[in-house]
Amino acid sequence: MLREPCSEGVIRGTKAQGTVRAQRAVLSAAIVGSSMVFVDGSAVNVALPILQRELHASLAQTQWVVEAYALFLAALLLVGGSLGDRYGRRLVFAYGTLVFVLASLACALSTNLTMLVAARAVQGIGAALLAPGSLALIGASFDVSTRGRAIGVWSATTAVTSSLGPLIGGILVQALSWRWVFALNVPLAVVVFALLRTVEESKDVEASGTLDWSGALLVALGLGALTYAALDAQGAGRGTATAWFGVAIGVLALAAFIVRERMARNPMMPLRIFASRTFLGTNVATLLLYAALGGALYFVPFELINHQHYSVTAAGAALLPMIALIALLSRPAGAVSDRHGARLPLTVGASIAGLGFLLFVEPGIGRDYWSTFFPAACVLGLGMGIVVAPLTTTVLGAVSPEHAGVASGINNTVARAGGLLGIAALGFGYTTGMRTVMLAAVALAAAAAFVSWVMLRTPPTESAYRPGP
Repeated sequence: MLREPCSEGVIRGTKAQGTVRAQRAVLSAAIVGSSMVFVDGSAVNVALPILQRELHASLAQTQWVVEAYALFLAALLLVGGSLGDRYGRRLVFAYGTLVFVLASLACALSTNLTMLVAARAVQGIGAALLAPGSLALIGASFDVSTRGRAIGVWSATTAVTSSLGPLIGGILVQALSWRWVFALNVPLAVVVFALLRTVEESKDVEASGTLDWSGALLVALGLGALTYAALDAQGAGRGTATAWFGVAIGVLALAAFIVRERMARNPMMPLRIFASRTFLGTNVATLLLYAALGGALYFVPFELINHQHYSVTAAGAALLPMIALIALLSRPAGAVSDRHGARLPLTVGASIAGLGFLLFVEPGIGRDYWSTFFPAACVLGLGMGIVVAPLTTTVLGAVSPEHAGVASGINNTVARAGGLLGIAALGFGYTTGMRTVMLAAVALAAAAAFVSWVMLRTPPTESAYRPGP
């Protein structure tokens, strides 16, 4: 329900090549394109309980609507960025937008769950081309003297659109249909294409070598198998032979991915970058926190609509305090991290987020929102608001400036993978009630706080990644 950490590193890791004439169109296209992805992601969650009823799907089946999208986005995010550098950022961004909007139309016209899940998978592929391309376009068009302002405008605007996503989704579902959540992307895509007509092409002339398609395939297979195993066990209420087979395939595929990345000439995830203790610790904390956040918040609309009997619009607005606090606190928290290091903010923020998850444990049925979900959302927003910007600062500070794009891309992928696995794993707990899900999220947040305190002993400017030519 919020954008992944470290997005701005993609912008900072790109060399500016554009002209002044294209800057306004580039920034506008990047904002509208990114907003299309963010709004779609957050609005879909609110639509899921209604979608489940209309398509007569089980909870585990409904989870694939989110998981199929997240799986291909996480697996192809780094490849999407590389394609833009090599073949042209404007071209790849345009193709990503086209794939995304055509898949959105297929989602809106789906007549059964299988068709919807397949369309969501294709939508994830489009998002993997669109998301890094929108940021890289900004980096390619703005030089150092104007890039900071562009980053600020992009961050502020996308934060607003992200926060409005659940509310927009609730209004569309309640007034029209869940199908309009996907159809909304069509006019937004038209605006993007109109803006791209005046945008100049840019690419990295130094990009060379083959793309790491086998690495992307192994990641998709590993994450997909683990997700399938968790959802299969969830549907059966216990571990099954199929689930254990899925776990084995997933572990083997991810192990093969690590071997592949160690041997590949042009790996999508260079393992040497993890030689930095700070970089490794920050990514482990990111994985744990976003597994807790994505997994726990996925089930909140189900709880509000099915058990608390909220309207869809009210359910969409329920977590607005959390998102607003994240938007308000991210900049000040980033400044504190720049000045004093990220160890304390990440530890304290993760601990406060854990307290927020704990407040979701016992809201009671039929009690007033302001005394139950509102304080829980505020405390969770306070914790995550302290965490998000220091994650960016620490990841970018752990590598040399020219590798900021690689570092932020890896961190984004880790956050996406955390959410993907969190929804699948915590869904197993939801079969016994919301309490189990939130307690598991508390444990994950506590583990993230522990990792942050133990591993982030070095200053945020440490750069242990020194690759050769």
